[in-house]
Amino acid sequence: MENNYDKKKYLTLLSKEYKNIYEVAEEIINLQAIINLPKGTEMFLSDIHGEYAPFEHILNNGGGIIKSKINDIFGTTITKKERTTLATLIYYPEEKLKLIKEEVDDLNEWYNITLYRLVEVAKKASSKYTRSKVRKAITSGFEYVIDELLNMPNWNEKDKERYYKAIISTIIELNQAESFIIALSNLIKRMAIDHLHIIGDVFDRGAHPDLVVEKLENFHSLDIEWGNHDILWIGATCGNKSSIATVVRNCARYNNIAILEDAYGINIRPLSTFAMETYKHDECKNFLPKVFDESKYDESDKENISKIHKAITIIQFKLEGQMIKKHPEYHLDNRLLLDKMNLKKGYVIINGQKYEINDTNFPTLNPNNIYELSSQEKEVIDRLCDSFKNSQKLNDHIDFFCKKGSLYRIFNSNLLFHACIPMTEEGEFKEVEFLGQKIKGKAYLDLINETINKIWLNRSSIDENLLDIMWYLWISPDSPFFGKNKMATFESYFVKDKEMSKEIKNPYYTLTYNEEICDKILQEFGLSEKDSHIVNGHMPVKAKDGESPIRGNGKLLVIDGGFAKSYQETTGNAGYVLTYNSNGLLLSQNQPFESVDKAIIEEKDIISELIVRKTGSQRKLVGDTDIGKRLKSEIADLEHCLNIMNQAN
Repeated sequence: MENNYDKKKYLTLLSKEYKNIYEVAEEIINLQAIINLPKGTEMFLSDIHGEYAPFEHILNNGGGIIKSKINDIFGTTITKKERTTLATLIYYPEEKLKLIKEEVDDLNEWYNITLYRLVEVAKKASSKYTRSKVRKAITSGFEYVIDELLNMPNWNEKDKERYYKAIISTIIELNQAESFIIALSNLIKRMAIDHLHIIGDVFDRGAHPDLVVEKLENFHSLDIEWGNHDILWIGATCGNKSSIATVVRNCARYNNIAILEDAYGINIRPLSTFAMETYKHDECKNFLPKVFDESKYDESDKENISKIHKAITIIQFKLEGQMIKKHPEYHLDNRLLLDKMNLKKGYVIINGQKYEINDTNFPTLNPNNIYELSSQEKEVIDRLCDSFKNSQKLNDHIDFFCKKGSLYRIFNSNLLFHACIPMTEEGEFKEVEFLGQKIKGKAYLDLINETINKIWLNRSSIDENLLDIMWYLWISPDSPFFGKNKMATFESYFVKDKEMSKEIKNPYYTLTYNEEICDKILQEFGLSEKDSHIVNGHMPVKAKDGESPIRGNGKLLVIDGGFAKSYQETTGNAGYVLTYNSNGLLLSQNQPFESVDKAIIEEKDIISELIVRKTGSQRKLVGDTDIGKRLKSEIADLEHCLNIMNQAN
């Protein structure tokens, strides 16, 4: 029996939110209707690595969803060429309209036909959502008119056609057809993806991580699971010098210094000046950029970036050596290799064995203190540190990343994280030492997540030792962001024996081919092994060698196929798109995206091959999702309130 205090509490809440019983009943009816709608489509993307053009295109085409809807509607009534043009118009409405206006003879007739077709696609794309949600999603104006067109009155066909024609013809007569086409196209794209998951690594390698972040900032609904490269940039923005040196080295390695200078206002001139002077007579052949567009740059540019690359690499190794000596608890002594080189004889000692090195010109190394920065190197890294910490745009982007991000996420019964959970060869969660605690499994990930948020929120006054954790998470074999036995950066640059550059993966990556291990991980996070999945990025799937992104009898899906161009030769594809709609999971493998110009002018879409289709016995409804659970709880509260109100009357 409800006590009087609880009755009063419910009535008080009710009186604040609703005017009367009828409004409460109306809200219950509304929520009951919503939970019986099909669930919205989720899209999962991973390892974007600054490749803005293909990333934007995949968002524009809804991972193939939009073209599929066009084919469903018009597959037997209009030509393939017409369907392709319609799809391209939806993806890039403003750009495509400019071209079409130059090609079409009777523009009004084209507007008339196209508007009808776009309305049909918009109807199908929005059919699983409430009328209110669709209307709120219209951000380009024409809310009332679009709402009318998508929800035609149930008149006879003749009256309906007359009403429909009147709206379309008036839009054209008022010279609003172009704006209306853009508004409809944007609505279709908005309705194609209800929620977006980014499973880590927006930064490094590609040229425009800044544009990717700006696109994400304006996306209607998303979450981010941090990747190792994202963690590196968070640490750098907080002012960790080892992280800063690594970020700059990565940018130099892929000839992307412009990201720092042009996108984020990072002052590279002190580093550039130092590099040109220090390595004036060094060709720096081991430091040629991995990506170099000869149509944009000449040989002098290549030489300059190579010198910058070498200069910041040596600074990085020195800073890392200082970090390892400062933190014996990191257990990274095996990474102290700079002091193991014999430059006169040209070898380095690793694990007690000699290996020939390919470079002996290191003018800034002090033989009495190898890991000490020269005065010029210290000035360079100090000025870089000031630039990173004071870049407003970079701080804004990382702040967004931290607010929207986490190490892992449970969403609609799926477990999402970028890399791995450290495990032993025996299939147990590995117990590690972290911040003075011995910890493992979910508890370990939770503590890391809490620590990263603490560091970011208190970055202006954070203890330096705690800040060093950001670098540890980038490089440690026990980090869930990394998951390999070593980061063989030194070996890849200097050791001639390329076997020494191999990095052995954590047992997680082989164990998870076993369904029982996947079930064990899901159980650790409180998930049912029957209906749940693990979604990872981080490890490019070598599809050309027959490697599969599907593991553990379908329990685990790896969706890193190589967005970054530098990976595509290894993987044989250009990444994966995973979607989860009311009918189940769809995993598609992408072929490389050529360019935006070809997408618009030649109407070249990303070619996707369906890898797996996993459907359930019943269609998933909103009521089956996390949102549905919250709505059901709200309904229960409202029904309770309604009962109390009825009793009071």
